[in-house]
Amino acid sequence: MTPRALSPALAFAVAAAGIGLFSIMDAFMKSLTLAIGVYNALVWRTGTQTLLGGAAWLAAGRPRPSARALRLHLIRGTITAAMALLFFWGLARVPMAQAITLAYIAPILALIGGAMLLGERVGRRVVFASLAAFGGVLVLLLDPANRILGTDALAGAAAILLSAMLYALNLIVARLQSQAAKPAEIAFLQSVIVSAILLLAAPWLLQLPPAGEWWKIAIGGTLAIASLFLLAWAYAHGEAGYLATTEYTSFVYAATLGWLVFGERLSPYTLAGAAIIVAACLYAARRRDVVQATLEPAA
Repeated sequence: MTPRALSPALAFAVAAAGIGLFSIMDAFMKSLTLAIGVYNALVWRTGTQTLLGGAAWLAAGRPRPSARALRLHLIRGTITAAMALLFFWGLARVPMAQAITLAYIAPILALIGGAMLLGERVGRRVVFASLAAFGGVLVLLLDPANRILGTDALAGAAAILLSAMLYALNLIVARLQSQAAKPAEIAFLQSVIVSAILLLAAPWLLQLPPAGEWWKIAIGGTLAIASLFLLAWAYAHGEAGYLATTEYTSFVYAATLGWLVFGERLSPYTLAGAAIIVAACLYAARRRDVVQATLEPAA
């Protein structure tokens, strides 16, 4: 008996829920970074995520990675560690909505990177979309609010842009990784590798968080692992090009959480820049599927 096909709307809803959980996790991470610094916020949250991912890996029968998969896990874990440090360091210095908008350029950068590294074809549509997206980035950087926030805001924006470049490379590796390993293996080993890389600096940087911050660490790790599994399920049951548009719901989450939790006001420049970048990404997606952008930088 052939199993009944799942509704595309269900896959879309699950993907949107995954993005929502990641956005809430970003708010927790911003609070943690402001309280204990980006290194300690990330190393303790990733450690919690590793424990949860390990439980899921055990429940899945402890799948052992192939040699090719292990190489990809190591490459992506290294990229993810650098990417996450840059992203959360920048997130502590700029409004959440602006940070998320700057990260939106990653799918287009991944299309260009795919052409350079994987030999994929890039047409005029992608070139035009790339120019438009960078125009949106300039609109964000010209926001007068950045001058009020000072040089820290510009440094934060630069860090997020560097993170987005690494994110684009991360997406290309993720394409290859998803063909070589199952979600439970990826979620667990990614967390293990990122934790191991971060712990190299432990003798100099690691500190025990105050008691009042542990609940944020626990919730942040839980949200991250839950989001990864929701997104993996959604992409296994829906088309990538259709589901990738759920990434842009993160702007609504970020703007709302930034206002409610951190008192951040939504600038017209942020709205305009977001509109330009999202329109550019959707324009590029009409040519081909946008890469699986919902594997967030904090994964």
